[in-house]
Amino acid sequence: MKYKEFYEQHKNFSLRTLSEYYLSPGIRCKFDLLLKNLGSKRKFTNALEIGCSGDSFLYFYEMIIHKSFLDIAITPLKQYIPKNRKLQNKLDYKMHPICVDMVQLPYQANQFDLIIALDVLEHIKNDKAAIKEISRVIKPKGIVVITVPHRKKYYTQQDLIIGHYRRYEIKELKDMFEVNGFKEIRTFGIYGQLMKISEIQAVNPDKVEKNLIKLRTKYNDNPVFRSFWKKFIKFSSILMKIDATYRPLRSVMNISMFFQKND
Repeated sequence: MKYKEFYEQHKNFSLRTLSEYYLSPGIRCKFDLLLKNLGSKRKFTNALEIGCSGDSFLYFYEMIIHKSFLDIAITPLKQYIPKNRKLQNKLDYKMHPICVDMVQLPYQANQFDLIIALDVLEHIKNDKAAIKEISRVIKPKGIVVITVPHRKKYYTQQDLIIGHYRRYEIKELKDMFEVNGFKEIRTFGIYGQLMKISEIQAVNPDKVEKNLIKLRTKYNDNPVFRSFWKKFIKFSSILMKIDATYRPLRSVMNISMFFQKND
């Protein structure tokens, strides 16, 4: 499948790991803002992250009993499979990875009380079918959390390189979810204008991918560099959070929207 091969071969997706939170100011900014807005009071029984890649938000979110990880690429899912065979065979294992296309979710109706889809819908050609599937498998009063690239006018060559079919307007997304039985409960910025730095990748995407691989290796192998990089990420992610939080919503590069399924 050409679609599947694109994400297997795109190293910026397939080689992401759970350490991305400590490597990328963008990932840290996004996860911190989502954690803040989701809060720590409501507990969920069954949660699904669609398009989890290797840097799953669900993995870090503690308020869940069973966590299901779904991605079109098999490579990043391997880290969610227990290396211990005895643990893998246990019926009470709490993490469930599966490789499949999200427009045909292999789950029964009304199965999840939380679904996460971070920077996913823009990669799906038939996004309306994808939202319909989300509506099918979410329970009544269940919560859906999405992040997407914002504003059609910001679409660039960088979007094309990383597989974006589109960028979204807020009303457009709100209407698409309302048609499928959801109500919007929260919308906020994830990335402000500082995220435009990512457009550097469009100049030489192959070189950027190689440099990202080198960065991951150096972070894991060099304690001195790792100490420095943690401080850099902490500082730069704070700047990104300020940019996303206080910039007018109409001018942010990426947004998050929370929806609740109607009774």
